[in-house]
Amino acid sequence: MTQSHPRISKAVIPAAGLGTRFLPATKATPKEMLPVVDKPAIQYVVEEAVSAGLDDVLMVTGRNKRPLEDHFDRNYELESALEKKGDARRLAKVQESSDLATMHYVRQGDPRGLGHAVLCAAPHVGNEPFAVLLGDDLIDPRDPLLQRMIEVQELYGGSVVALMEVAPEQIHLYGCAAVECTADSDVVKVSGLVEKPEPADAPSNYAIIGRYVLDPAVFEVLRETEPGRGGEIQLTDALQLLAQDEKVGGPVHGVVFKGRRYDTGDRGDYLRAIVRLACEREDLGPDFRSWLRSYVTEEM
Repeated sequence: MTQSHPRISKAVIPAAGLGTRFLPATKATPKEMLPVVDKPAIQYVVEEAVSAGLDDVLMVTGRNKRPLEDHFDRNYELESALEKKGDARRLAKVQESSDLATMHYVRQGDPRGLGHAVLCAAPHVGNEPFAVLLGDDLIDPRDPLLQRMIEVQELYGGSVVALMEVAPEQIHLYGCAAVECTADSDVVKVSGLVEKPEPADAPSNYAIIGRYVLDPAVFEVLRETEPGRGGEIQLTDALQLLAQDEKVGGPVHGVVFKGRRYDTGDRGDYLRAIVRLACEREDLGPDFRSWLRSYVTEEM
């Protein structure tokens, strides 16, 4: 018998990181505002939340993150200038970001880790399940991962994490899940989690990527979670407790993702993401692919 669980309506996007891997570009510009082709990375993430039906978005920010708020706000001077020029195409692009969702903001005063950033969302979220989307992972809109995670949460309750199989030598870069099969080929039951294990200690090669659908019970667990790896409050540690004791906040399941994911958290992967997305654009792709082929041929 299908269970009934509260409908998810809110998304939380932690965006308080310093972006040190992209210095000096991020000295005065939030890393989330770095362009991926012609849109900042953070806009792709908000668009994904909205496509999944979550148009109430809370962004957890920090110092020097005001450009994030400005991007999703109206810019009347720019809009007026474009309107006077009759540039309807660019005007629509400018207005698109401010019309996407109902945006809210809260500051994470101290950079105490992802778990602490999620805890900052508690007053806004209340006693409802909610989604968390990390800005470094861009999911191709043709692969509706978040929608599938919401379906799984509505079916089973509890919390749901996004998982992806990685090479064993890469598992130390991720949170890692111990899993059990279910009747659905793309869904697993999570029995344990560990943050960035050494390959020899990893329970599987299923890595947690930056999408979560969480039961509000996670807030109480996070309040009691001691700093873990790196001296930070780890969301993985809180989910480990939930996975071990379903009475606390229901089970933890994982959706195994095999679609298109663009990692913008690393300089090399960021560049690859731009190239891949530019190649697939109808307006840019044909000319860009032709140039790219010529460039690669000449360099080889």
